Amino acid sequence: MPTVSPKRWWALAVLATAQFMVIMDTSIIGVALPEMQKDLGFSQGGLQWVFNAYVIAFGGLLLLGGRLSDLLGARRVFIAGWTVLIGGSIVAAAAQTAWVEVVGRAVQGVGGALIAPAAMTLLMTLFAHDPRELGKAMALYGAAAPAGGTAGVSLGGVFTEWLSWPWVFIIYVPIGVTTLAATGLLPAVAPRRGAIDVLGAIAVTAGLALAVFAVVRAPEIGWGSARTVLELLGAATSLALFLVIQRTVRQPLMPLGIWRVPRLGSANLAMTLLGAAWIPMWYFLNLYLQQVLGYGAFASGAALLPMTVLLMVFMTAITARLLARFGAKPLIGGGLLVLALGLVWLSAVDPSGSFVVDVLPASLVAALGMSLAYIPAMMAAMSGAPQEHAGLASGIVNTTYQTGSALGLAALTALATSQGAGRLGDLPALTDGFSAAFTAAAVIAAVGGLVTLLAMRTEKSAAATGPEPSERAEPGEQVGV
Repeated sequence: MPTVSPKRWWALAVLATAQFMVIMDTSIIGVALPEMQKDLGFSQGGLQWVFNAYVIAFGGLLLLGGRLSDLLGARRVFIAGWTVLIGGSIVAAAAQTAWVEVVGRAVQGVGGALIAPAAMTLLMTLFAHDPRELGKAMALYGAAAPAGGTAGVSLGGVFTEWLSWPWVFIIYVPIGVTTLAATGLLPAVAPRRGAIDVLGAIAVTAGLALAVFAVVRAPEIGWGSARTVLELLGAATSLALFLVIQRTVRQPLMPLGIWRVPRLGSANLAMTLLGAAWIPMWYFLNLYLQQVLGYGAFASGAALLPMTVLLMVFMTAITARLLARFGAKPLIGGGLLVLALGLVWLSAVDPSGSFVVDVLPASLVAALGMSLAYIPAMMAAMSGAPQEHAGLASGIVNTTYQTGSALGLAALTALATSQGAGRLGDLPALTDGFSAAFTAAAVIAAVGGLVTLLAMRTEKSAAATGPEPSERAEPGEQVGV
């Protein structure tokens, strides 16, 4: 019988705060981007690297973070991650040039990649004694991610408007120090013996970074140019090499046998497409509010506050109940389709539009879709994995979400730029570019919803009740060693 910690709910608050802050780091810079662009000299197309530098480091190193969590002990890696995140935040806040800002954001991403899988391992350790408590804890923890992503938009507006854009990074220093002081509440998870697959980590991170870089630069140098083709081939080669490494090394970063866990593949595909639709939505919605409707940073953040409220209320009070009653499949598929509906609505934005007509109702529909899909997809991806490999499973599902976010934003930025989003001051052209991005995001979400409904196994929600014995790995099956 697992040991029950009397302070487990306080510990959950620490972990949920960490998840909230790590995901908020992908969005808090949203409304600050125009001010950062002016001060640091970013181009319209290059501005997305403030976001992508974080996401590439975060998504590319999550598997390594999960492995380190399993091998070195989750609490130790959690502490190390916050230390790195604080350091990166200081660099990003103090940046005077674009390249230093990008470096600071990448360091933040490294910290996030250590924190996220370690936090999931700690959560699974705290609540392994009771599947019902685990389901409740997962719902609260899961709600912290999209809530942090959307709350970052609002807080970024407050800091940028009333203080200055560096404060979107400075805020992580006191919160990080406070979190480190509270790590005594977390359980000490014993480390396991094993090796670290450094080559695998380098290959997957390089492949992701090169793919995003190629997609970002393609509109400038041409999709058919030799440079673009070589960069995409290099990315594919690097990712293929990663798979070869995983098959040949004794202790791989991501043992391929883990993909035999039921629903892991379909849930991670859903998470990839969810990230590819959701993250570009708030990115371009911020730009539409500021560059077309003329909102200031604070007003832009406040305009998206209703999304934050809906996400928090729905995910903490309703989604877990729906998951227990209907299971993951209809919620993931239906949520992605609802998100697609909201994005189609947003695609009708107008140069002379208004918040009440063009933004508020559509953004709430999109947020409802995210509220339905995110937690069920996360829990479906992890429900069949053995507890001792929670760090690996968490690393995989977070990697797919962040990979989808980075590639989706890069591709949709290229599309938006080709349709006029790079013409600052030309409101009709900007609106056409943003509309094209919303339309493409809607297609991505709709495809994700349909694929989920057609391909995912129908099961009673293991996410809500805990893994069924039949879902666990058989003795001797290679799932995480």
